[in-house]
Amino acid sequence: MYTFAIIIEVIVAVLLIIVVLMQSSKGGGLAGAFGSGNVGAVFGVRRTSDFLVKATQVLATVFIVLALMINLWLLPRGAATRESVIQQSVPAPASLPPSGAPATTPNP
Repeated sequence: MYTFAIIIEVIVAVLLIIVVLMQSSKGGGLAGAFGSGNVGAVFGVRRTSDFLVKATQVLATVFIVLALMINLWLLPRGAATRESVIQQSVPAPASLPPSGAPATTPNP
């Protein structure tokens, strides 16, 4: 189920990117590169704009809901908790000379 939800999330993300890039901005946007004149002739200029805005809203909502659903219910969780490096105890040194004794160095 997790893999299926991730695949759907990726598809929705790609569709959202495409719909956002197809919207015309002040400079014409990417919609002009794909021949937006043909799309406008089919739907009409105003209807095309309304359709793209509505599609953006729906895809953004689906994207957010899927992301929350995956993180809250479908994300695989580890059974065991792991300690961080900071939480692990530091082992005591093997042997230290007494505080008043001089340190000895081994002779080769």
